[in-house]
Amino acid sequence: MISDKMNAALNSQVTKEIYSAYLYMAMSSYSNSIGLKGFANWFMVQYHEEMFHAMKLYEYIHSQSGAVALKAIDEPPPAFEGPLDMMTKTLAHEQMVTRSINDLMDIAISEKDHATRIFLQWYVTEQVEEEENDNDIIDQLKLIKDNPQGLMMLDRELAQRAATVPLDFSKGVSASEG
Repeated sequence: MISDKMNAALNSQVTKEIYSAYLYMAMSSYSNSIGLKGFANWFMVQYHEEMFHAMKLYEYIHSQSGAVALKAIDEPPPAFEGPLDMMTKTLAHEQMVTRSINDLMDIAISEKDHATRIFLQWYVTEQVEEEENDNDIIDQLKLIKDNPQGLMMLDRELAQRAATVPLDFSKGVSASEG
């Protein structure tokens, strides 16, 4: 069983994860609109990952006899200044999510909630990977600068990314992972 404080904090994280998915869907749409189908694919895969993150939290709250309280999701921006702007905003957003996960971990530690601490370790590890991936793409975009051929090569590379998380949660995250 989780405390009321932890329950509220986990619910807040569900909202942040769903907003992340919504943000990446907006970035995918924008990428499509400017002809960068590979970037669109990369961001749509991010969308699926974020929904998976939200569902893991959702199911964990229920498994701990908590109550899920879904909140309104903010509207993401509809347009961006280009690929570097999107990736820079993606990194900043993921850094905010990392801080939020760290705050959750701090609550779990202070409350001696070992089950939640162990559960959150997966998110800590995931955030390291998220930020590293974003930094790698930003570095490539900085090297490319205004080179259209380089941008097209990166776009083709990003088009190869495939979702590695379950996309159907109808029977639950655990059942989907098996």
